[in-house]
Amino acid sequence: MSKRKENTSKGTLPTKRIKTEIKDDPDEANGSHWKTATINGQSGDCLPNSLLNEGEVGIIESISLKNFMCHACLGPFKFGPNVNFVVGNNGSGKSAVLTALIVGLGGKATATNRGNSIKGFVKSGQNSADISITLRNRGPDAFKPDKYGEAVIVEQRISGDGIRQYRLKSQSGHLVSTKKEELNTILDQFNIQVDNPVSILTQEMSKHFLQSKSEADKYKFFMKATQLEQMRGDYSYIMDTKALTNKKIEKQDENLSELKDQVKEKEDRFKSLASLNELLEKLEQLKNQMVWALVIEVEKEMQPIKDRIKAEENRTIKYDQKIDEWEAKVNETEGQFKAVQNQLQKITEEAQVLRPQCTALKEDVQGKNKARKESEATFHRFRTQLKQLEKDHDQLQRRIEELRNSVNQSSEADLRKRQERISSLQEQQNTLEAQKTISLQQLEQFQHAINKSKDELYKLGREEQDAKNSVEFRKKQLNNLKASRTNQLKRFGESMPALLEAIEEAHKQGRFRKKPVGPLGTCFKLKYPELALAVESCLKGLLLSFCCDNYKDEQVLQTLMSRYFSSGKRPQINVGEFSDQIYNVKSRAAHHPEFPTVFEALEIDNPVVTNCLIDMRNIERVLLISSNSRAREVMQQQKAPLNCKEAFTAAGDQVFTNRYYSSEMDRARYLGGDVEAEIRQLEEEMNNKMAQVLRLQQQLQTVEEEIKMNEIHMKTKQMLIRKIQEKGTKIKLEITDLENVDEPQSVDISTLEEEVKDIWQRIESDREKLEEARKNMNEHRTIEEEAEQKYKAMKEKINFIAEEADPIKDELSKIDAEVGKCKYHKRHYEEKKKEHLDGIDQLKENLENKEKILEENTSKAKQICAERIEVTRTPRSIDVEINRLRVRINKEQERHGNKEEITRQYYDVLEMYKNVKSQIKTLKRFMQLLDKIMEERHKAYKIFRRYISLRCKYYFDSMLSQRGYHGKMIFDHKSGTLSIAVQPGEGDKAALSDMRSLSGGGGDPR
Repeated sequence: MSKRKENTSKGTLPTKRIKTEIKDDPDEANGSHWKTATINGQSGDCLPNSLLNEGEVGIIESISLKNFMCHACLGPFKFGPNVNFVVGNNGSGKSAVLTALIVGLGGKATATNRGNSIKGFVKSGQNSADISITLRNRGPDAFKPDKYGEAVIVEQRISGDGIRQYRLKSQSGHLVSTKKEELNTILDQFNIQVDNPVSILTQEMSKHFLQSKSEADKYKFFMKATQLEQMRGDYSYIMDTKALTNKKIEKQDENLSELKDQVKEKEDRFKSLASLNELLEKLEQLKNQMVWALVIEVEKEMQPIKDRIKAEENRTIKYDQKIDEWEAKVNETEGQFKAVQNQLQKITEEAQVLRPQCTALKEDVQGKNKARKESEATFHRFRTQLKQLEKDHDQLQRRIEELRNSVNQSSEADLRKRQERISSLQEQQNTLEAQKTISLQQLEQFQHAINKSKDELYKLGREEQDAKNSVEFRKKQLNNLKASRTNQLKRFGESMPALLEAIEEAHKQGRFRKKPVGPLGTCFKLKYPELALAVESCLKGLLLSFCCDNYKDEQVLQTLMSRYFSSGKRPQINVGEFSDQIYNVKSRAAHHPEFPTVFEALEIDNPVVTNCLIDMRNIERVLLISSNSRAREVMQQQKAPLNCKEAFTAAGDQVFTNRYYSSEMDRARYLGGDVEAEIRQLEEEMNNKMAQVLRLQQQLQTVEEEIKMNEIHMKTKQMLIRKIQEKGTKIKLEITDLENVDEPQSVDISTLEEEVKDIWQRIESDREKLEEARKNMNEHRTIEEEAEQKYKAMKEKINFIAEEADPIKDELSKIDAEVGKCKYHKRHYEEKKKEHLDGIDQLKENLENKEKILEENTSKAKQICAERIEVTRTPRSIDVEINRLRVRINKEQERHGNKEEITRQYYDVLEMYKNVKSQIKTLKRFMQLLDKIMEERHKAYKIFRRYISLRCKYYFDSMLSQRGYHGKMIFDHKSGTLSIAVQPGEGDKAALSDMRSLSGGGGDPR
């Protein structure tokens, strides 16, 4: 490919040095190897008398490939300076190296005979292929040695789309250029021709040359290999360019005569313009006066502003006096407020001291009252016992008298009747007891049924209420969704559109420093609508929240929200300084090849919203996973992704590494996509819930009826039990009476008399106890009255203190109002002073602007007229005169033409005429010289072609004679053909045959 220098060394024979490198190709399945052998000199018995020395430029020192064709990595190959052989098994990469040389040095894909497109050389499954070739760059023919050094490294990257990227580096690896033109220049400098078959002969090209029947193809091959074709093409291109240039010269000759006429015409008009000088000089004077008149006018406008600033600064003292006056009043009223407040504090403290005493007295009164009541109860109990004893005493006395007077004895018949009656009554009593037991059991069963029904009634009532609440909730959602057909904001609440209108109005009024952003749920779009419920479960209340830049704006927004939302249902407000840049979360964000994070699933245009969601919810660390099973697998059954602590499923479930929470929502409320589908689904759910309410109401009615029936049965049983109890009581009384009648009359009266005496003694004792209880009761009453007197006195004292505090409180309120009034007046004058100072600042700013204008006008005036001109006229009058003078000048210019334009046109045409004339003259001389040069070049081309043909025949005959062959090579340059005939064998024994016989005829040349 490049020039290799050969020198003859006298008296010495060349030595043979072979360097062999063996490397494994990792991509070859059969484990094949490639070998490179570098041989300096010739081996065998036939050694020349000259040695080959190393070339200086264009030598390929090394080549390496990556992802090229079917090889993942080949090389680097280190080549020697002279002849190099690359040997190896099939598929080891020999052809890949040759192809890479062609492609890496800028050759086309078709020149390799390995494909029609560059992208076909990229290994399957890879995105790009890399080629690196190192060319020697030494000696006097080196290319830019100061930049590249002793080697030029050509690197080329081929993308999967077929795009090439060149990188030309120095020997040290420093990048010098990335342009293809630089590579072409290097190849021309080194005489490297990648498309020349003599430089690089591929297998396909050699087969084509050997097997081609066409003598024209052979001739083309000869022309291309010897660069004669390129010389002929260059000669043809030069002749075509020469013809075009001659035509242009002829056209320029025609244009030159026209330009000469234009120069004559412009020259005549230029000489007739002397009459406008006086008018133009006067116009220039007026312009000078105009610029200084503008300066003087600005100076006059500045003086009133200075006087006003001085007057306004004097008025500032009055505002200071007013502010000091009201500040003194504020301090005075605040002092009074503190004094009255201290007085009220003393009274309050005194009342606070008395309150514990009052409480203690109250508790003492309550204790005394309790003791008094206990003593009264004891008194009444003794009195009742005494009356009962006296009654028993009287009854025993009458009984004794009856016994003493009674002489009748019961007969035996009466005794039997009474016993029979008692037996009958006892049987009845047993029957009633059995009925009572059964009735009590039935009553208990009815009571249990009622309690069970009431529990069921309570449970059904709760379910009915929950269902009604669910219906109401869905009805509100349905109304919001229907309203969102025309206004999407109503999804976030009925009052949200009105709130946003109020925010917009307040922003127009300047109440916000920066307009709040929200609700956040309206500030982004979902990339994956199927994950709407997952995103809503993650962000929750943040979807309704707003962002404020500062706390002042937050207070204004709170005031606006209070008009439309109750205190417990207001949207959240996030306060943070607004920024135009989104946080850089690449280092702390979670990454998963299959599932996105919330940050990746949202399309957010406003950086404020993005930063707020990052700060409040860490959306860059929360994964969104399609199914529950995959979520458990990703988060719990294997190591969670880096930086990811939680995830949400499409069903809204929240998944941590060690726990799992199911979602209570079954549908996205705010982020739903298809409104009509949601409305249909919500109507269906509401109808189901209403049917559930009706079903529950029917069950409630049934249970209430059961309770009523059981209560009726229970009342019936209760009445039956009462009747049984009444009958049983009557029977017991009758049995008792019969048994008492049955007692014998011969009772010992002395026993009854002893019992009477015992009762009388108890009566005497109880009378003493009763008297003692009466005294104790009277004492407790007296003690209670004394305690109540003390409690009332303490309470009156506290009330008196509270009454004293009331006028002080009124006075404190008045003083507080006065303090507020004074502060208002002070604030009023402070605001007035601020407005006054702002006005002064505005005047000063206007004055500064005027000074800048004055400075600019003065600078412009000095540029136009360096010496100041004192002008008494106004700029307006000067401007009127300038316009009038310009009208006169325009009329003169219309008659004669514009002086500057005519002068410019004259010199432009004159210059163009001279340039064109000079160019035509130069081109004509060049074309004459070119004719001579091309004639000599054409002769030299024919001589060179003849010389190359003869030299080619000579080498052809020499090669055949060395092998004992005979042959002919005939060039026909007129018809462009080359015929080659070879006679294999000895002498004339074999006939001349076609050259294809050397390669096995039409077979496959292996």
